[in-house]
Amino acid sequence: MSAPSPSAFYRNHLVLPLLLAVITFLAFDLTELDRWISNLLLDPVNGQFPLLHDPVFEKLTHKWPRILPNWTGEAAIIGSLLSLLWPLLGRYPNGFITRGLNAARISPVLQFTTRHRRDLYYVVVAFALSTTVIHYLKSHTSVYCPVETTLYGGSQARVEWFENFRWFSAAGDGRCWPGGHASSGFTLLALYFVALRHRWRHARKLLVAVLLIGFVYGTTRVLQGWHFMSHTFWAGIFVWFSCFASALGCYGRQALQAPAPERADKPRAGAYA
Repeated sequence: MSAPSPSAFYRNHLVLPLLLAVITFLAFDLTELDRWISNLLLDPVNGQFPLLHDPVFEKLTHKWPRILPNWTGEAAIIGSLLSLLWPLLGRYPNGFITRGLNAARISPVLQFTTRHRRDLYYVVVAFALSTTVIHYLKSHTSVYCPVETTLYGGSQARVEWFENFRWFSAAGDGRCWPGGHASSGFTLLALYFVALRHRWRHARKLLVAVLLIGFVYGTTRVLQGWHFMSHTFWAGIFVWFSCFASALGCYGRQALQAPAPERADKPRAGAYA
């Protein structure tokens, strides 16, 4: 099976996300769509977001969901460190430590981390780059959350990110754009590129699942008034580009675009000739 053309690869992974960024900018940042959506979520009696101070909703949608991306990142860091051990221990197959690890059945874990060292390094790099990009944008745009603005009872003026952007200095104290909680869910997009590199047949399903996780993370904060809907879209866009750039740097396009291996049970051409 021949690999798809480079143009198709960049169309799917670069051009389409750029197109989504343009659509998001035109549909949200240049209109009042964000405010219209948030207004629909207000309690008409007191003009507040009903879930803003709900402790159960906060725990279920904000505190606990962080476990998934946090544990993924921590596992990648630990696995990266463990991947350096087995090549050293392998030099002494009859050593006391090696025999002890074999008896405790820990050796297969170390061997696994060694085989997938590049994947573990990639996840660490992708998570770090995504987090850095999001924090940079937050501090250099100084966008306040909806409930912090005068639109919904706060004291800060609402500004769009492009109105207050600074390249080399902090723009202010606002830290709401892009969505931080949504970006933590979208960082799992790194797993999609790992699956793509290994030609896992469920890679697209994994991609859809991660996108849903990110949107759910972001939407719950919209319901509480801590973000506008566009903040979730922008978080996903910037994390995607961070993971994509990291994947190109760690794997290269050819590795990400390699043709899927033929299944062993698939008959070869001419097998029944």
